Amino acid sequence: MANTKEIKQIIESNRENLAFIIGNGINRYPDNPKALSWDDLLMELWKKVSSQTLKQKPQGISITEFYDILELEKRNNYNLQKEVVKLLQDWEPLPHHKQITDYIKNINAPLLTTNFEETFAKTGNYNMYKTEDKGFTDFYPWTSYHGDKQLEFPTDGFGIWYINGMMNYHRSIRLGLSHYMGSVERTRGLLHKGNEDSLFFSKSANCWRGNKSWLHIIFNKSLFIFGIGLEENEVFLRWLLIERTKYFRKFDDRKQNGWYLTPKCCNDTDLGKKFFLEKVGIEVLEVDCFSDIYENMWT
Repeated sequence: MANTKEIKQIIESNRENLAFIIGNGINRYPDNPKALSWDDLLMELWKKVSSQTLKQKPQGISITEFYDILELEKRNNYNLQKEVVKLLQDWEPLPHHKQITDYIKNINAPLLTTNFEETFAKTGNYNMYKTEDKGFTDFYPWTSYHGDKQLEFPTDGFGIWYINGMMNYHRSIRLGLSHYMGSVERTRGLLHKGNEDSLFFSKSANCWRGNKSWLHIIFNKSLFIFGIGLEENEVFLRWLLIERTKYFRKFDDRKQNGWYLTPKCCNDTDLGKKFFLEKVGIEVLEVDCFSDIYENMWT
């Protein structure tokens, strides 16, 4: 078990080379009635596209697979990604959103989120920037971020980056297994193809084709992760952590640390996740309650 004092010390000791990855848990705390879980979001979409009645997502199918079934089930030219934007566009930040975002901004660290909505950006009315326009595609707007200044590289300071897509570009929203596989394929090309232009062949950690995207943060910063389940359906992010570990084994001098903050483990699934994270170099920090994660450690 870790207490908030110990966690604060980890952040303070690593603040010069730290990035945060935050998931949908921050929106659902504390029992926020307006925030949807990803299961609830998919069920809202199901009601809109299918004539079959379902009270909940069936057991034995992942969230990502269920989204792809929704794509098969939909009638006419119904655009699910646009509907996701409609469901999320009115979400507003709560006090703990602002407290956490302000803290991260004050230590000038990048903030990556697996969420699509803009609750973090709304805490400070941050503007949209791009580190690079060359080769931009609204399917993968990975050089776009919200912030208070123009950055040359994503690792240069505070910015809000969107791992699974952003509402400004509805076609970028990644919810299905097919979407995740597309993200993996695109990333694999940046990591492994093109010899000197790829990360795994580059003689310099900064000289590769993905250095203007949020991927550059994943491979060049220590990561502090919370608010995300990181279950088996998180195919893309889990795969990135595996590739990150392979990269550090090839370039030992570039190795970075990682921490995953969670309430104490209580079942076999949690133990399996802990096993996975520790094997990819992410230390699991267990705390007593959610308030330690979303309130107590930021004061």
